Amino acid sequence: MRAFAHRDFRYFWATRVAGILATEMLVTTVGWQVYRLTASELNLGLVGLAQFAPFALLFLVSGIAADRLPRMRIILGCVALQTVCAAALFWGTATGSIDFAIILAILALFGVARAFQAPAQMAIVPNLVPSRDLANAIAWSSSGFQMARIIGPTVAGLLIAFGAARGEDEFFVYALAVATFVLATILAAMVRKPVQVTSTAPINIANILAGFKFIASRQVIFGAIGLDLFAVLFGGAIALLPVYATDILDVGADGFGVLRSAFTAGGFIGALYMTQMPIRRHAGIKLLAAVGIFGTGVIVFGVSELFWLSLAALVVMGLADSVSVFVRQNLVQIITPDEMRGRVSAVTAVFIGASNELGEFESGVTAHWWGTVPAVVVGGAATVPVAVTFAWLFPQLRRVDSLDPDDLVRRYRDPRTADAASRSPRSR
Repeated sequence: MRAFAHRDFRYFWATRVAGILATEMLVTTVGWQVYRLTASELNLGLVGLAQFAPFALLFLVSGIAADRLPRMRIILGCVALQTVCAAALFWGTATGSIDFAIILAILALFGVARAFQAPAQMAIVPNLVPSRDLANAIAWSSSGFQMARIIGPTVAGLLIAFGAARGEDEFFVYALAVATFVLATILAAMVRKPVQVTSTAPINIANILAGFKFIASRQVIFGAIGLDLFAVLFGGAIALLPVYATDILDVGADGFGVLRSAFTAGGFIGALYMTQMPIRRHAGIKLLAAVGIFGTGVIVFGVSELFWLSLAALVVMGLADSVSVFVRQNLVQIITPDEMRGRVSAVTAVFIGASNELGEFESGVTAHWWGTVPAVVVGGAATVPVAVTFAWLFPQLRRVDSLDPDDLVRRYRDPRTADAASRSPRSR
């Protein structure tokens, strides 16, 4: 609980939890609404693409903005814009004027807000707590994120079922999402401007692309976020949960909410455990093993026709994902200097966005081509060799041991000494 001793971190944590809770309710409901309106797996994939496209188009701008402007003000503006998007979905659903094209347009605007919010939100945590409490802050941020991702889909599933009985499947969820986004906006306004090392470098191509250069020159960071990209890109089964709930497991809206929450329940358990027992040794090996376990869980989920087995597979996937998130965030946030953290976080956000939203698009397209079960199983089967390949391609990542901030900075911030340090006896 050391991180919560700091006032601004408490308000930031509450802002993030409320925002993710509202986002999860909204995204879960959009998936259900789109499948109800169109009965198309391909359209479920387009939902993911509409959210990812702004990341791909804007990450260079959003990254340098997070390094040159107050990060908390960026977050406040983005949460306010997300509130507007949620209100538009609510209004369109309430008036019966919503259709698939309108949903995609609103999601694209929602994606713009998330494109600017993500690098500022990732980069600000080290500004809110001293370095000795950073790992604890990252663990609590992750656990809050996962907690909101559990509650959001569960509440959405229950309210969808409640609304369906009255012929208003999505009305009540969107209303609650708007209210929760309003709360997140208020909480964000209560965070004082934290101390931040602002970049004063001129805006030119070299400085805009500095995040790419920093990541590319540090094998540990490049390997960690690249591993996340390919693993979750191939294992993006979550987008197809409406199909599994409706057509394969036959559990309806209530079961859909439970399935959507099972993955994040595993993530929450893992993240909460690491707030008390953080990873102290063999971090690189544990990261690679977690990705392999994640892929195995995807395969089991893909072939399962038993509700309880599908839930268990999703929980295991969430546990494995929490380990990956914890290690990756520590590596990126600690090794990167503050004045570059926005640009590096923006590149990282694209990788994460690609591994989630673009993974959803990939799953929707392959399910449309091959069928739902083969698409999920093949994706999970591809994830396991990805972990093995990265262990071979990125030996520095494999050899990462301690996540101690001073040790990581000394060994990996300077690329000229990183390789020699990673081969030292202590790092093995």
